[in-house]
Amino acid sequence: MRSFKNEFVLNYHLLKKILIINGHPDEKSFCFALAESYKKGADTNGAECRLVHLTDLQFNPVLTYGYRVVSELEPDLQKMQQYILQADHLVFVYPTWWGTYPALLKGFIDRVFLPNFSFKYHKDSPFWDKLLKGKTARLIVTMDTPKWYYWLVYRSPGHNSMKRAILEFCGIKPVRITSFSPVKSSDELKRKKWLNEVEALGKKQL
Repeated sequence: MRSFKNEFVLNYHLLKKILIINGHPDEKSFCFALAESYKKGADTNGAECRLVHLTDLQFNPVLTYGYRVVSELEPDLQKMQQYILQADHLVFVYPTWWGTYPALLKGFIDRVFLPNFSFKYHKDSPFWDKLLKGKTARLIVTMDTPKWYYWLVYRSPGHNSMKRAILEFCGIKPVRITSFSPVKSSDELKRKKWLNEVEALGKKQL
């Protein structure tokens, strides 16, 4: 029979360090509520969970010189890089605007997911090192377009960009996606159901 001490150590190590990143700029948005619901679920299960609203950070979202000149990171972005490195599981919450994600989130990714932090190209080679291996991610995405139409007609551009071209490119895997739509025509009962679903994901640390 396992001792209480061994059981405690085992359970402690099973708990993930979770970083929730809310990319919606409006604090009254449904995305804010979804982010809070995920954290509520994770906190209930004892996970070490941090929630960051990008709109609260002070940074220039424009990568002015691309990778030609290194742009100095603002203190908030330096902290975010540390949070990302410390996390086992990343949760991105954001709306779908014009098929992808808000400029605030895109600017954050441009400024933070830099060479030698999230990836590193091999010299004279098309290959690269994925520096964020060992982490997993969940995308919680709202949209007004029906999910079937977003997939069939638009080919899920925002999902593909975040999952394949950004997170998996840096070694984060698996990346699971939860979409809620259409938000604009949803009633209070439907939104409550969605909030409960997200809270359940937080409890499971998924």
